[in-house]
Amino acid sequence: MRPFRFGAVGGFAPTGQAWTAFARRTEELGYSTLLVPDTLNTFSPFAATAAAAAVTTRLHVGTYVAASPIRTPATVAWEASTLHRLSDGRFELGLGAGRPMGRVDAEKLGVEFGSAQWRLARVAETLDLVREVPILMAASSPAALRLAAERADTVALALAADATEERLSAKLDELYEIAGDRFGKLELMVNLAGVNGVPAWMDPSTAGIGVLSGSVEQMVDTLERRRDKLGISYVSVNGQYLEQLAPVVERLAGT
Repeated sequence: MRPFRFGAVGGFAPTGQAWTAFARRTEELGYSTLLVPDTLNTFSPFAATAAAAAVTTRLHVGTYVAASPIRTPATVAWEASTLHRLSDGRFELGLGAGRPMGRVDAEKLGVEFGSAQWRLARVAETLDLVREVPILMAASSPAALRLAAERADTVALALAADATEERLSAKLDELYEIAGDRFGKLELMVNLAGVNGVPAWMDPSTAGIGVLSGSVEQMVDTLERRRDKLGISYVSVNGQYLEQLAPVVERLAGT
Protein backbone atom coordinates (compact mmCIF):
# COMPACT_ATOMS: atom_id res chain seq x y z
CA MET A 1 0.00 0.00 0.00
CA ARG A 2 1.35 3.39 -1.00
CA PRO A 3 1.75 6.10 1.65
CA PHE A 4 -0.44 9.16 1.34
CA ARG A 5 0.80 12.32 -0.23
CA PHE A 6 -1.04 15.57 -0.84
CA GLY A 7 -0.85 18.26 -3.47
CA ALA A 8 -2.17 21.82 -3.54
CA VAL A 9 -3.51 23.21 -6.82
CA GLY A 10 -2.90 26.91 -7.28
CA GLY A 11 -2.30 29.09 -10.28
CA PHE A 12 -2.72 32.74 -9.44
CA ALA A 13 -1.80 35.37 -6.87
CA PRO A 14 -2.01 39.17 -6.96
CA THR A 15 1.77 39.60 -6.64
CA GLY A 16 4.94 37.60 -6.92
CA GLN A 17 5.43 37.91 -3.18
CA ALA A 18 1.97 36.46 -2.56
CA TRP A 19 2.70 33.55 -4.90
CA THR A 20 5.98 32.64 -3.24
CA ALA A 21 4.35 32.99 0.19
CA PHE A 22 1.70 30.50 -0.94
CA ALA A 23 4.43 28.10 -2.04
CA ARG A 24 6.23 28.39 1.29
CA ARG A 25 3.00 27.87 3.21
CA THR A 26 2.18 24.79 1.13
CA GLU A 27 5.55 23.30 2.06
CA GLU A 28 5.21 24.33 5.71
CA LEU A 29 1.87 22.52 6.03
CA GLY A 30 3.32 19.24 4.83
CA TYR A 31 1.97 19.07 1.30
CA SER A 32 4.24 17.16 -1.06
CA THR A 33 3.48 19.09 -4.22
CA LEU A 34 2.35 22.45 -5.57
CA LEU A 35 0.48 21.91 -8.84
CA VAL A 36 -0.24 24.62 -11.40
CA PRO A 37 -3.02 24.37 -14.03
CA ASP A 38 -2.43 25.23 -17.68
CA THR A 39 -5.04 27.85 -18.56
CA LEU A 40 -5.03 31.47 -19.69
CA ASN A 41 -6.79 32.38 -16.44
CA THR A 42 -3.77 31.28 -14.40
CA PHE A 43 -0.03 31.84 -14.45
CA SER A 44 2.11 30.07 -17.01
CA PRO A 45 2.64 26.75 -15.24
CA PHE A 46 6.33 26.50 -16.08
CA ALA A 47 7.16 30.01 -14.87
CA ALA A 48 5.03 29.61 -11.74
CA THR A 49 6.55 26.26 -10.79
CA ALA A 50 10.04 27.67 -11.28
CA ALA A 51 9.26 30.55 -8.92
CA ALA A 52 7.78 28.18 -6.34
CA ALA A 53 10.75 25.83 -6.50
CA ALA A 54 13.17 28.73 -6.01
CA VAL A 55 11.75 29.63 -2.59
CA THR A 56 11.25 26.11 -1.20
CA THR A 57 13.55 23.21 -0.42
CA ARG A 58 11.44 20.04 -0.09
CA LEU A 59 8.27 20.90 -1.97
CA HIS A 60 7.81 19.25 -5.35
CA VAL A 61 6.24 21.35 -8.09
CA GLY A 62 4.37 20.28 -11.19
CA THR A 63 2.03 21.09 -14.04
CA TYR A 64 -1.60 20.06 -13.58
CA VAL A 65 -1.69 19.44 -16.43
CA ALA A 66 0.23 20.81 -19.42
CA ALA A 67 -2.23 20.79 -22.33
CA SER A 68 -0.80 19.08 -25.39
CA PRO A 69 -2.18 21.51 -28.02
CA ILE A 70 -0.55 24.58 -26.45
CA ARG A 71 3.13 23.70 -26.95
CA THR A 72 5.09 21.41 -29.21
CA PRO A 73 6.34 18.18 -27.63
CA ALA A 74 9.92 19.40 -27.96
CA THR A 75 9.08 22.63 -26.12
CA VAL A 76 7.51 20.73 -23.23
CA ALA A 77 10.49 18.38 -23.01
CA TRP A 78 12.85 21.38 -22.93
CA GLU A 79 10.85 23.11 -20.20
CA ALA A 80 10.65 19.90 -18.16
CA SER A 81 14.38 19.23 -18.43
CA THR A 82 15.17 22.79 -17.38
CA LEU A 83 12.85 22.66 -14.37
CA HIS A 84 14.15 19.23 -13.38
CA ARG A 85 17.61 20.74 -12.99
CA LEU A 86 16.63 24.10 -11.55
CA SER A 87 14.50 22.40 -8.89
CA ASP A 88 17.14 19.78 -8.06
CA GLY A 89 14.84 16.99 -9.16
CA ARG A 90 11.62 18.30 -7.58
CA PHE A 91 9.69 18.89 -10.80
CA GLU A 92 6.88 16.53 -11.85
CA LEU A 93 5.43 16.84 -15.34
CA GLY A 94 1.67 16.58 -15.57
CA LEU A 95 0.35 16.02 -19.09
CA GLY A 96 -3.08 15.87 -20.65
CA ALA A 97 -4.87 16.15 -23.96
CA GLY A 98 -6.64 19.37 -22.94
CA ARG A 99 -9.91 20.08 -21.21
CA PRO A 100 -12.96 21.02 -23.36
CA MET A 101 -12.58 24.75 -22.66
CA GLY A 102 -8.99 24.48 -23.79
CA ARG A 103 -10.22 25.12 -27.32
CA VAL A 104 -10.84 28.75 -26.35
CA ASP A 105 -7.31 29.09 -24.97
CA ALA A 106 -5.86 27.53 -28.12
CA GLU A 107 -7.74 29.99 -30.32
CA LYS A 108 -6.47 32.95 -28.29
CA LEU A 109 -2.92 31.65 -28.55
CA GLY A 110 -3.24 31.02 -32.26
CA VAL A 111 -2.53 27.30 -32.09
CA GLU A 112 -4.47 24.29 -33.32
CA PHE A 113 -6.67 22.48 -30.80
CA GLY A 114 -7.22 19.47 -33.01
CA SER A 115 -9.17 16.27 -32.50
CA ALA A 116 -9.01 14.21 -29.32
CA GLN A 117 -6.97 11.60 -31.18
CA TRP A 118 -4.47 14.20 -32.41
CA ARG A 119 -4.13 15.77 -28.97
CA LEU A 120 -3.48 12.41 -27.34
CA ALA A 121 -0.88 11.61 -30.00
CA ARG A 122 0.88 14.83 -28.99
CA VAL A 123 0.98 13.60 -25.40
CA ALA A 124 2.60 10.37 -26.60
CA GLU A 125 5.14 12.34 -28.65
CA THR A 126 5.99 14.39 -25.57
CA LEU A 127 6.49 11.25 -23.50
CA ASP A 128 8.94 10.00 -26.12
CA LEU A 129 11.11 13.07 -25.54
CA VAL A 130 10.95 13.57 -21.77
CA ARG A 131 13.73 12.06 -19.68
CA GLU A 132 14.30 11.74 -15.92
CA VAL A 133 11.11 13.54 -14.88
CA PRO A 134 8.22 11.77 -13.08
CA ILE A 135 5.10 11.76 -15.24
CA LEU A 136 1.54 12.44 -14.09
CA MET A 137 -1.14 11.98 -16.70
CA ALA A 138 -4.76 13.08 -16.46
CA ALA A 139 -6.95 10.46 -18.10
CA SER A 140 -10.55 9.38 -18.47
CA SER A 141 -11.18 8.02 -21.97
CA PRO A 142 -10.14 4.43 -22.75
CA ALA A 143 -7.39 5.66 -25.08
CA ALA A 144 -6.00 8.09 -22.51
CA LEU A 145 -6.19 5.46 -19.76
CA ARG A 146 -4.27 3.06 -22.00
CA LEU A 147 -1.48 5.56 -22.63
CA ALA A 148 -1.34 6.49 -18.95
CA ALA A 149 -1.22 2.84 -17.94
CA GLU A 150 1.72 2.27 -20.26
CA ARG A 151 3.76 5.43 -19.69
CA ALA A 152 2.80 7.38 -16.56
CA ASP A 153 3.97 7.13 -12.98
CA THR A 154 0.81 8.76 -11.63
CA VAL A 155 -2.69 8.60 -13.10
CA ALA A 156 -5.00 11.47 -12.18
CA LEU A 157 -8.57 10.28 -12.69
CA ALA A 158 -10.15 13.04 -14.75
CA LEU A 159 -13.65 12.92 -13.29
CA ALA A 160 -16.02 15.75 -12.46
CA ALA A 161 -16.17 16.90 -8.84
CA ASP A 162 -19.77 15.67 -8.64
CA ALA A 163 -18.88 12.12 -9.72
CA THR A 164 -19.98 9.43 -7.29
CA GLU A 165 -17.65 7.00 -5.58
CA GLU A 166 -19.30 4.28 -7.64
CA ARG A 167 -18.29 6.13 -10.81
CA LEU A 168 -14.73 6.42 -9.52
CA SER A 169 -14.67 2.71 -8.72
CA ALA A 170 -15.92 1.85 -12.21
CA LYS A 171 -13.23 4.03 -13.79
CA LEU A 172 -10.56 2.33 -11.70
CA ASP A 173 -11.89 -1.07 -12.73
CA GLU A 174 -11.50 0.07 -16.33
CA LEU A 175 -7.92 1.17 -15.67
CA TYR A 176 -7.18 -2.14 -13.95
CA GLU A 177 -8.34 -4.10 -16.99
CA ILE A 178 -6.24 -1.94 -19.30
CA ALA A 179 -3.09 -1.80 -17.17
CA GLY A 180 -2.86 -5.46 -16.28
CA ASP A 181 0.32 -6.25 -14.35
CA ARG A 182 1.37 -2.60 -14.38
CA PHE A 183 -1.64 -1.47 -12.34
CA GLY A 184 0.20 -2.03 -9.06
CA LYS A 185 3.00 0.28 -10.17
CA LEU A 186 0.69 3.23 -10.78
CA GLU A 187 0.10 5.95 -8.21
CA LEU A 188 -3.59 6.90 -8.27
CA MET A 189 -4.75 10.46 -7.73
CA VAL A 190 -8.03 12.28 -7.18
CA ASN A 191 -8.54 16.04 -6.86
CA LEU A 192 -10.71 17.76 -4.26
CA ALA A 193 -12.54 20.89 -5.41
CA GLY A 194 -13.65 21.71 -1.88
CA VAL A 195 -13.25 20.84 1.80
CA ASN A 196 -16.26 21.43 4.04
CA GLY A 197 -17.55 23.76 1.38
CA VAL A 198 -17.50 24.25 -2.36
CA PRO A 199 -16.10 26.94 -4.67
CA ALA A 200 -18.49 29.49 -6.13
CA TRP A 201 -18.77 27.72 -9.48
CA MET A 202 -20.05 24.48 -7.95
CA ASP A 203 -23.58 23.57 -6.87
CA PRO A 204 -23.34 22.27 -3.26
CA SER A 205 -26.21 19.86 -3.87
CA THR A 206 -24.20 17.98 -6.51
CA ALA A 207 -21.06 17.43 -4.42
CA GLY A 208 -19.48 14.03 -5.02
CA ILE A 209 -15.97 12.64 -4.63
CA GLY A 210 -14.56 16.09 -5.32
CA VAL A 211 -15.76 17.46 -1.98
CA LEU A 212 -14.48 16.19 1.38
CA SER A 213 -16.66 16.97 4.38
CA GLY A 214 -16.88 16.29 8.09
CA SER A 215 -14.65 16.51 11.13
CA VAL A 216 -10.93 15.87 10.76
CA GLU A 217 -11.49 12.32 11.98
CA GLN A 218 -14.29 11.76 9.49
CA MET A 219 -12.23 13.11 6.61
CA VAL A 220 -9.28 10.95 7.62
CA ASP A 221 -11.57 7.92 7.70
CA THR A 222 -12.94 8.74 4.24
CA LEU A 223 -9.51 8.99 2.66
CA GLU A 224 -8.23 5.88 4.42
CA ARG A 225 -11.28 3.95 3.23
CA ARG A 226 -10.78 5.13 -0.34
CA ARG A 227 -7.17 4.07 -0.23
CA ASP A 228 -8.01 0.67 1.24
CA LYS A 229 -10.87 0.06 -1.20
CA LEU A 230 -9.75 1.89 -4.34
CA GLY A 231 -6.01 2.47 -3.97
CA ILE A 232 -6.20 6.29 -4.02
CA SER A 233 -3.09 7.51 -2.19
CA TYR A 234 -2.43 10.89 -3.83
CA VAL A 235 -4.96 13.60 -3.04
CA SER A 236 -4.79 17.12 -4.41
CA VAL A 237 -6.92 20.03 -3.28
CA ASN A 238 -8.00 23.39 -4.65
CA GLY A 239 -5.55 25.86 -3.11
CA GLN A 240 -8.48 27.86 -1.75
CA TYR A 241 -8.85 25.06 0.81
CA LEU A 242 -5.16 24.69 1.67
CA GLU A 243 -5.66 25.47 5.36
CA GLN A 244 -8.89 23.48 5.71
CA LEU A 245 -7.24 20.25 4.61
CA ALA A 246 -4.03 20.89 6.57
CA PRO A 247 -5.07 18.93 9.71
CA VAL A 248 -5.79 15.91 7.51
CA VAL A 249 -2.45 16.31 5.76
CA GLU A 250 -0.73 16.44 9.14
CA ARG A 251 -2.42 13.18 10.15
CA LEU A 252 -1.96 11.20 6.96
CA ALA A 253 0.99 12.45 4.90
CA GLY A 254 3.60 9.72 4.63
CA THR A 255 1.52 7.10 6.42
